[in-house]
Amino acid sequence: MKLVEVTPENAERETFFCIKDTKRQGFKDKVNWFEKRHKEGLRIKILKNDEDKMIGFIEYVPAKNAWRPIDADTYMFIHCTYIYSKKERSQGYGSLLIEEAEKEARARGMDGVCVITSKGGWLANKSLFEKNGFEQIDAKDRFELLSKTWNKDAKKPKFHDWTSQQKKYKGWHLLYADQCPWSEKSVVAILNVAMDYDVDLKVSKINTVKEAKMAPSGFGVFNLLHDGKLLDDHYLSATRFRSILKKELNIT
Repeated sequence: MKLVEVTPENAERETFFCIKDTKRQGFKDKVNWFEKRHKEGLRIKILKNDEDKMIGFIEYVPAKNAWRPIDADTYMFIHCTYIYSKKERSQGYGSLLIEEAEKEARARGMDGVCVITSKGGWLANKSLFEKNGFEQIDAKDRFELLSKTWNKDAKKPKFHDWTSQQKKYKGWHLLYADQCPWSEKSVVAILNVAMDYDVDLKVSKINTVKEAKMAPSGFGVFNLLHDGKLLDDHYLSATRFRSILKKELNIT
């Protein structure tokens, strides 16, 4: 097994694991986003076997620059981690990737590593992290906040109150960031459905860490709202959005 670090220079060759088609707009948007974030300490590493097959990946960043609604400035934060094949998830590869983030956190003199988990879409289950010494310190909506620290006096990470942010959004709103390369495809699909139903959907891109930390959902980088209510917090298909619209507009 080997770990390959993705950099702005080799991204087109190595890809981002979760999106491999370099011609997709989502890939191009992620590259542009990644170039700026790499300077802020964000790292993406891909695990490969001896045949150069991609097994899994991890994306992590100093938590002060994390694109999630958390306060944990002395920690490293794991944005995403994934092992593709179910049969390989019991081989310790996920732990190997987590150890990589921990190793860098220790080298930087940080107090620990933290992560947001969920049984729902687009985030890892907390069981993987609990096996690696993480403890759940908070929970809100469908999300759990876990941390691992080697400094008993360290301040615990905490969630921002994303629920209070939701009331700002009157009408239909979709806020998203290029941290997830699949957002762009979803946004286009949602906009097309909104036009079909004559819905005035305001789309905004989250462009800074500050904006992401003040996002109106726990996932942070994808937020669909209607009149101050969060309807979904991750990538949607056109079919899923159509169902949401019919429910909100009482269409049978």
